[in-house]
Amino acid sequence: MKHPDLLVGMDKPDDAGVYRISDDTALILTLDFFTPVVDDPYLFGQIAVTNALSDVYAMGGKPLLAMNIICFPQDGDVSILQEILRGGYDKMMEAGVLLVGGHSVDDSEIKYGLSVTGTVHPDRILKNAGSQAGDRLILTKPVGTGIISTAIKADMADAALEARVASYMNTLNRIPAELMEGFDVHACTDVTGFGLLGHACEMIEGSDVGMTIHASCVPVIQEAFEFARMGLIPAGAYRNEKYRENSVLKRDGVSDDTMKILFDPQTSGGLLISLPPARAGELLKMLHEAGVTEAALIGEITKGHPGRIIVEA
Repeated sequence: MKHPDLLVGMDKPDDAGVYRISDDTALILTLDFFTPVVDDPYLFGQIAVTNALSDVYAMGGKPLLAMNIICFPQDGDVSILQEILRGGYDKMMEAGVLLVGGHSVDDSEIKYGLSVTGTVHPDRILKNAGSQAGDRLILTKPVGTGIISTAIKADMADAALEARVASYMNTLNRIPAELMEGFDVHACTDVTGFGLLGHACEMIEGSDVGMTIHASCVPVIQEAFEFARMGLIPAGAYRNEKYRENSVLKRDGVSDDTMKILFDPQTSGGLLISLPPARAGELLKMLHEAGVTEAALIGEITKGHPGRIIVEA
């Protein structure tokens, strides 16, 4: 549906919808929920909220209001439900987001997430498209959480690794979003279910630019390489790779396991930021100083191979 105030809608996939309500304010609208990715219900609540808020940060906005979405069995342990909601509420408080209500349904499979409303200036919306040739690409969190979550479900990851992976998924993308405001960012997205390369494809799909990703520069949770070699790869990684097989070209020196990691579906992943080369180093330095220590420059936007990604070693 076309409307002059619908600034980001369903005509092109993006991280959230955006609707202008005045000359200087637009609403960002998004919704996300999923099944538990960790055993701890409090931590699951926090991760689900972190993931849902990320879409607003990726659009250059500030999340303001949220509504809970909860699916829980009627005969389930109410203390688990309470812990999920408490974890989510605490994370909303950390983000400065007000909980204004929600809805629950009886479901044999637990699911939790949020409907989120945020704001952004209509002239400062960040879309996943808009990268320009020469731009550098910054990724703010390491990848590999999907593979390691698979290993956790198979009881092959120790408690320390599980806690470390959960801490990545539990970290708001607020700091990178706030730091981006001082830079001429051309495009941004958050890395979630389509994996790093899947979301990167969306950034250049149908455009006149291409992308080069340097696999050795991508921050990866190192244990993911070991588990990938063992075949502990989620089905979503294979689906992501198959779907984008005509859009991604792997150069010699890049292993198949590395490609699986780059296609690994992430939960509450980092931001992928495209900005001019002159200031990319400055933003990266600021991210590191602000505690986003694993942020890295991972590639660039190119004039060649429009609409395609080249993955180099």
